[in-house]
This record gives sequence, C-alpha cells and structure tokens, in this order.
Amino acid sequence: MNFTQFLLEIADALRTENGPKLAGLLKPVEEHGKSLVKEFRNPTKQSLSMYEGSMESPWDEIAIQYVLVVNHCAKRRAIEAFKEECQLVSLFFRYFTQNSGWTLPALFSILRDLRDLAFDADLEARHKGQGDTANMEEAARIISKAFSNCITDRSSPYAESRRWGIYYVVGLVLKSYFRVKRISLSKNIVRAIDATPDIPPLSAYPRSHQVTYRYYLGMLNFLSEDFSKAEQELTLAFYNCHIGAHANQVRILTYLIPLRVLRGHLPSRELLDRFPALDDLYSPFIAAIRKGDIRAYDETLDRFERRLAELNLWLTMERARELCIRGLFRRVWTASDKATRIPVSMFHTALHIAGLDVSIEEAECMVANMIYRGYMRGYISHEKQMVVLANTNVFPRLADRPNPYALV
Repeated sequence: MNFTQFLLEIADALRTENGPKLAGLLKPVEEHGKSLVKEFRNPTKQSLSMYEGSMESPWDEIAIQYVLVVNHCAKRRAIEAFKEECQLVSLFFRYFTQNSGWTLPALFSILRDLRDLAFDADLEARHKGQGDTANMEEAARIISKAFSNCITDRSSPYAESRRWGIYYVVGLVLKSYFRVKRISLSKNIVRAIDATPDIPPLSAYPRSHQVTYRYYLGMLNFLSEDFSKAEQELTLAFYNCHIGAHANQVRILTYLIPLRVLRGHLPSRELLDRFPALDDLYSPFIAAIRKGDIRAYDETLDRFERRLAELNLWLTMERARELCIRGLFRRVWTASDKATRIPVSMFHTALHIAGLDVSIEEAECMVANMIYRGYMRGYISHEKQMVVLANTNVFPRLADRPNPYALV
C-alpha cells in the first residue's frame, strides 16, 4: 500500500464511520506501515508538507505524522517515535471531540500504542542515562486528556456516546500512573468519575473494562490500607476476569490472597496448583500458619523480603504473622486439655520451642495482645501469672473478629 492508497483507505473509514478499520490503519506495526517506510526513506515534516490539504483536516496531518512514527519505529528510535506519536494523538483529539463513539476503537488503539512507545522510549532513555519515567509521565498526561474528552461528551446520543470509552481509557491512565508511581494522580481520576453521576453504571460497560477498573480501584484501596474495600474490589475483579486471562488472574490474586489470609481464609491447594508462581510465594506462609510454626514463617519472610517489598506486600505478610502466633497458642491450649487456666510460663515455653528468644514478660505481652486483638477470649491474672480463658469459643473464627484488618 502506497501513501495515496493509505489516504484513500483513511477517507473510506471516515466516510463509513468504520472505527476498527481506522484503528488498524493507525497502528505502526501493520504491513502497510512497512510499505510506507520503503516509500519514504528519510521523511521529515518539510518533505511531506506537499501532502497537506490532500484530505480533510486534521487527517492530512495525522497521515503525515503516521509516516514519521513508522519510520522512527523501523529504525528503533523509540524516543523520536514517541514524540511523533504524541503529535498524532493530539491531532486525533481535534477530530475525536467533534464526533461520536464510533471513533472509540481508533482512540483505544492509538492510546495503547502511545503507552507502549512511552515504555520503549523510557528504556532507551535509561540506556542513554537521560532519566527513566519522563515519557511515561507525558503519556499519562495525554491519556488523561482523552479521559476528559470522553467524560465531557453530553451531546452524542446515549448509545453512541464517547462516554462508553471512559473506563477503558481510565484503565490505561491508571496503568501508566502506577508504572511511574504517581498514585496521588490516580486518585484524582477516581474522584473525577465519582463526581460525575450521570455516566452509565460500571456494570453496563464491557466486562474487561470493569475488571481493569476494579483491579486498580482495589490496588488504590490496598495502598491506602483500606483493606475491606480493597478485598471487595479485587474479589469482583477476579470473579469477572476471563478464565483465559491467566496473567491478569495472577495479578489480582497476588493481592487478594494476603487480604483473605488476614481474615483467616487460607487459599485451597486446588487454587494454588492453578497458579505456580503464587504457589511458590504463598505456600510456605500458609504451611507455617497451619502449623503455628513462627520460626518457619519468619524464615519465609526473610527469604521473600525483597520480592514482597517490590510488590508492597511485606508489611501485609508481616501482619499476618499474628495468625502463626494464634496457631501456636491454640496448640498450647489443646495440649493442656483445653483448660480454662493456663500458666503464662506454658506460653513462654512454647514460644522458646518455636524459636523465639523472648522473656516471660514479653510472652505475657504477646498473650495480652492476642486477647486484645480478638484472637483469644480471656484475661491475664498478672499477680498469679495465669491466663484465664473463656469457657466457650476460646479461639473465635478469624473472620468473626471485629476488625480483622486493624493494625496493632
């Protein structure tokens, strides 16, 4: 396909309002892009200016920008390709804001390409020692404009509204913000959606859009330590995730599993067998919790410290260590024939056997903390150094605790 044919194909897609076709024409990795690279060996805006006015504005300029993008891509000049793609997207916005939702497939496609080129450009910049996130930050800023262009559409018919692109675009924005660790900006996007009640309900959007949005909403709540909302959103994301989207399921479960563990819901062997990477990470913790093996749990925390820190999970798993202590103390209770009066020294001895070098005072403090946190029911007679336990339901179900996510 030469450039003249390329222009004719764009004109046909515009005339017939064929969004998917338009999207394909603007992808830099398609076969027609390679043909244009052969046709224009070293194109510049000046050398291509002869084509300005060859079709309705801004599509003449968009076509020229496309030629520049594919040439930079072919020569592996990611930074230059990203800059030209930014210009292409800005030109497309001029057309997009004057049209209805039929243009959404093209919008989605060029925004994905923009994000991918930004990622490649940042890699190239790091290799050259020129910073590492500037291009992705610029991509996020531009994609945010697309979000504004979608959410402000109040003139198109309901079924053809640009608002049907809101959650897909938001998914791209949030992914870009998370990549550059600009979490505060992510919250601004969510607040903008919450402040616009007249958009269609989330349930009316394609399921893939729902899953992506709920995943990032869950992650924002997780990072804000609102674990109850985080678990709710991640659970909905997981149950609505396509069964074939294995990588997405792993991303969701990476955070959903520890949140469920904090409430005492340990993952089944069947679930972990389906996801070997999660099995490798979480099985040692789960085994230690089931056995009340504090030493094994601490060793696993040390072994996976770097990996957990990278995932922002270390503090969560360190907090779940309390479940190990609860398990150990429950074994003490069982070993004492489920007596209602157990000397503090027995808990102290159990902690020593478990590998914790603590004093009798520290052991008493740990028992008191277990009672205060709702893991055990009873009280401590400090004078007699005796733990007095309830007659029934000594170790309540973890899920029945008043606030299973609360900090110590």
